[in-house]
Amino acid sequence: MFGAVKRYTRWLHTCWPAGTVETLPEVDERGQSSVPGVFVTGDLTGIPLLKFSLDTGVRAARTVAAELGDGPRDDDRLDLVILGGGVSGMAAAREADRLGLSHVVLEASEPFSTLVNFPKGKPIYTYPAGMTPEGDLQVTADVKEALIEELETQVAEAGLTVRSARAVRIAGSRDDFRVELAEGEPIRGRRVIVAIGRSGNYRKLGVPGEERDKVSNRLIDPADFAGQHVLVVGGGDSALEAAIALCEADATVTLSYRKGEFSRPKPDNLERLTGLVRQGEIELLLPSEVTEIGEKEVHLATQDGPRTLPNDAVFPLIGREPPLDFFRRSGIALAGEMTARSWTMLALFVAFCTWLYNWKSYGSIWSWWSARNWFPANLPALVGNAAADPTTLLGTIVISAHGPSFWYTLAYSLVVVIFGIKRIRKRKTPYITRQTLTLMAIQVVPLFLLPEILLPQLNYHGWLPAWIADPLFPEVTYGHGREFWRAYGLILAWPLNVYNLQTLQPLPAWIVIGFVQTFVLIPAGIYFFGKGVYCGWICSCGALAETLGDGFRQKMPHGPRWNRLNMLGQGVLAVAVILLLLRIASWIFPGTSWLDRLLAVSMDGAGAGGIWAGLNYKWTVDVLLAGILGYGLYFWYSGRVWCRFACPLAALMHVYARFSRFRILADKKKCISCNVCT
Repeated sequence: MFGAVKRYTRWLHTCWPAGTVETLPEVDERGQSSVPGVFVTGDLTGIPLLKFSLDTGVRAARTVAAELGDGPRDDDRLDLVILGGGVSGMAAAREADRLGLSHVVLEASEPFSTLVNFPKGKPIYTYPAGMTPEGDLQVTADVKEALIEELETQVAEAGLTVRSARAVRIAGSRDDFRVELAEGEPIRGRRVIVAIGRSGNYRKLGVPGEERDKVSNRLIDPADFAGQHVLVVGGGDSALEAAIALCEADATVTLSYRKGEFSRPKPDNLERLTGLVRQGEIELLLPSEVTEIGEKEVHLATQDGPRTLPNDAVFPLIGREPPLDFFRRSGIALAGEMTARSWTMLALFVAFCTWLYNWKSYGSIWSWWSARNWFPANLPALVGNAAADPTTLLGTIVISAHGPSFWYTLAYSLVVVIFGIKRIRKRKTPYITRQTLTLMAIQVVPLFLLPEILLPQLNYHGWLPAWIADPLFPEVTYGHGREFWRAYGLILAWPLNVYNLQTLQPLPAWIVIGFVQTFVLIPAGIYFFGKGVYCGWICSCGALAETLGDGFRQKMPHGPRWNRLNMLGQGVLAVAVILLLLRIASWIFPGTSWLDRLLAVSMDGAGAGGIWAGLNYKWTVDVLLAGILGYGLYFWYSGRVWCRFACPLAALMHVYARFSRFRILADKKKCISCNVCT
């Protein structure tokens, strides 16, 4: 049983890449950080490609020039201080020079140090091939030495110079920044561009002996290690390329990687490594971990037990940590990093959502609220005679609006419309415009106006035919006399909306509608157009995520543990299926009292007491997961927390999507092994 679940989990979710998104500074579309006037360019924007680094540096310099204008400026402050002498920083400096901005480039090591520290003869991929970055600094070479020569020639021709200094902190504010240095007086500037790349500390193995001189995180010339016993640690392209280069330089090479297989390297590198392993030129230890580094040996833990190997040099090529402490010291916010203030705001917002969804769902807070006859419970009395005439538009609204769900749905619709308009103005593309207008229209008309106003009006005036009203909206003794709220089911399909099928007596019309929606229309739409055809164009949850949540989508957490949490939705889906099967059993065997009681407790807590009243589908799934947590975590973990992790319909659509024509496939030949694929 457990094995079957594990295979299903892998087939559905865990077979896909689950890279952890690296913590980077928060930047807007112009590259400006949370500190106005400080721009971040290059690798730290999240795209570690040379051409993008060049492009972001030039665009930031142009933004600075546009902000400062042509007016007179004091002589004691530079227009621009550029931190980092890599491709992005030098591109920014060249553009600043062209625009007449006074500037300085500060570099802690040497210009283009990241490229310089690559192994000898390393191939460099200047993707995208068809992209030409903005500015005068360009790249065409595809090997380390030729690329460095190309860049240095262009820099020399432009007359650019670099000052050797290490910045430790940015202080001050817009128009008067102070870049504090490890040595020397601070440098004042009106604007700052941070182009230091991911030049933080190398990741450590964390084992005894790692401080020995023979351990190095950089391989410059493999020929220096001819005839030596060398251990390379890592599973990315850097590690594989180093192992191959050392082997070809006549070193005795062992490659250690902590996982049982490689998933990151380019196919060419993997093919070359496999050939050398097959020929006995390289020893490959998978999975294995270094436990200690001795003076003339190295100790590893392997799947076959401890191993001790003779050793002259160790290269832990497991990546680098971005320079996050520099940004923290400078007061620059990091994407997704939770501070004490963030946790406090999150807790307060979740508490507010707890109150709101209990009130909206007619829970204990609403009972306490209405007992005091507070608005909107007292709305009919406030309006007076108008409420007595339901055939009028005002009367219809008053009857709908004396309960909390009307106001919640109204507020929900307004948020979708207001932030939808903002999204259209911000992202001016035909696709975004059509998608957002569609989401706004569906939320306002069928999910608000139809059940709350239009259907009641049609019914009161006798314009709603009985052959529509009776099978879809049964007569009740509360509200408008009919269950017009069931109209939500025209848009929100089972199992997102389970209540049109969870009835004491079956409603055949809703059974047919639900079956066609869930098992015909949605699978067909996903097959031809992908999963977003429902989530991104129809669903009300998706509507809020695409509008209000548009500015928070990048906050979605990633990584192996979060990837496994995707299976929570499969659990909710399983519960919905079980409850539906039990309901069908109650229709087949009517009068089964224990089954009716079980379903009453399981669905909405009817007949249950104490804590058991809340342990049911309504309060656990609809209120807690979809409401309190789904929206309570909105601004910290993106607007699709509910959609991705817990929505049962999304869980079902994940299954459908496995048979869709649409796939996202990695082009491993262009992979740069950043390990952030999700």
